[in-house]
Amino acid sequence: MEILRKFIFHLFLIHLLLCTIECLEYLCYQEDENCFDRQMHPDLVRKGEDLERSINPLEYTNNYWLNLSREFIKQQMNRQPNTNKAKNIILFLGDGMGLTTIAAARNLLGGTEQKLAFETFPYSGLSKTYSVDRIVSDSACTATAYLCGIKAIKGTIGVNGQVNMGDCETGIDRNNHVDSIAKWAMDAGKSAGVVTTTRVTHASPAGVYAHIADRDWENDSQVKEACGAKSAKIKDIAYQLTHGEVGGKLSFIMGGGKENFIDSSLYENGKRSDRLDLIEYFQQEHPDNVYVETRSELMQVNLSKANRVLGLYQDSHMLYHLETNENTNQPTLEEMTIKAIEHLQHNENGYFVFIEGGLIDWAHHVNKPRLALDESIEFSKAIQAARQITSEEDTLIVVTADHSHAFSYGGYPQRKSDVFDPAPAGGKDGKPYMPLNYANGPSFSKFFDNENGQRVDPLLNIVGDTNDEFPSTWPMQWETHGGDDVPVYASGPWSHLFTGVYEQNALPHLMAYAACLGNGLTMCKT
Repeated sequence: MEILRKFIFHLFLIHLLLCTIECLEYLCYQEDENCFDRQMHPDLVRKGEDLERSINPLEYTNNYWLNLSREFIKQQMNRQPNTNKAKNIILFLGDGMGLTTIAAARNLLGGTEQKLAFETFPYSGLSKTYSVDRIVSDSACTATAYLCGIKAIKGTIGVNGQVNMGDCETGIDRNNHVDSIAKWAMDAGKSAGVVTTTRVTHASPAGVYAHIADRDWENDSQVKEACGAKSAKIKDIAYQLTHGEVGGKLSFIMGGGKENFIDSSLYENGKRSDRLDLIEYFQQEHPDNVYVETRSELMQVNLSKANRVLGLYQDSHMLYHLETNENTNQPTLEEMTIKAIEHLQHNENGYFVFIEGGLIDWAHHVNKPRLALDESIEFSKAIQAARQITSEEDTLIVVTADHSHAFSYGGYPQRKSDVFDPAPAGGKDGKPYMPLNYANGPSFSKFFDNENGQRVDPLLNIVGDTNDEFPSTWPMQWETHGGDDVPVYASGPWSHLFTGVYEQNALPHLMAYAACLGNGLTMCKT
């Protein structure tokens, strides 16, 4: 028995010695700055280690970077402000596309040195996204800011700060309604349109045409459930799109959300309960109105003869790009963008069109960066197409986001590595560390073993599938938005106004200034 006790005691001493040695690896003397540096930057490539040789060999020379800087200076010096009056305005919105999303998405183009289409725009700035009542806002109140020019309460659309979310009475007071730049454009004789990959009645596109106290009131059934007897005076978002002062005049409408337009007794997946078929109403409103449900139908439309065009490709949101194939028969955002511009440009007075890459946001909410970054690339393709078929002389293109996400990009991955692969060094627990992570979200339980109080090896769940969830550090049903500023990129007339750091609600006023729209300050009035 005594021998066993001595054996156990010696094992304990050996274990203690090993732990002490391990701890010393993380112990730095106060004056040893190099030690601290090694701990803060554990994955930096050290002398003698192999570097990734797919990097451009010229990057290892002085002249490459010096020449790059000289060319940038020349480009900046040769830039002349375009002070033409904008005939056309295209507002591209990457829903949830914060700076970390943009930086990570560059890797899908071939590396961090690559640029998305909008990053080549001559001018850029930062937009502050808080709302009247929240530091971190949602897509409803932000739509009111960047489309209507005022900040409002979270969850409300097209109304001012007097209206609280879900207020069944105050929301119908027209004195509290605010109009979007789409109405300003139509009042000036221009055409207007909406393109999105979400439901056309979703928060962001609804900011173009709706006035509503709750972003969830996309059909009459949702209004009745929330407001009961008071619902009779409230027009749901889908109804406002087909009958409203702005929605009823939009020339081009495209996205998902068929379910909100048809009564459940008339369509199996319909969500209305007022026995209305708003799609049929749209078709009967004018003999040359065109309704499509597939990519094939869209491609066959004679846009020169069409009066108004409505495309609804899914009952709810459109499919992610990575979920589509030949059989899904769903157009890309790029294809819808091209068709929108081709149709709207028939108006000799010009147009305003809102185009949203809306599924970037949805993918982040479920901790799926493969989908989010691919949607960002699709968004970039649509912007590139728009630039190619419009003129910078008369078309102002603005690209921005409504908010960011609680999405991080770190861990010292090597250049040209796959952004979805683990970082070179793992965590202190010996398990891999992923460069892409979320502060919160539904994936938490997959990556943390609550019972044993330790992380799960992330590579057990990240297997290369498009629907891979990535780690989150706090359990929530949905990952949340972020409160940081979002970028704004601009090209075309008066695009130099979009530099600096400004409130999000300044955006429609800047666009209106360039095109002489609305009753505010414009280039025509000054």
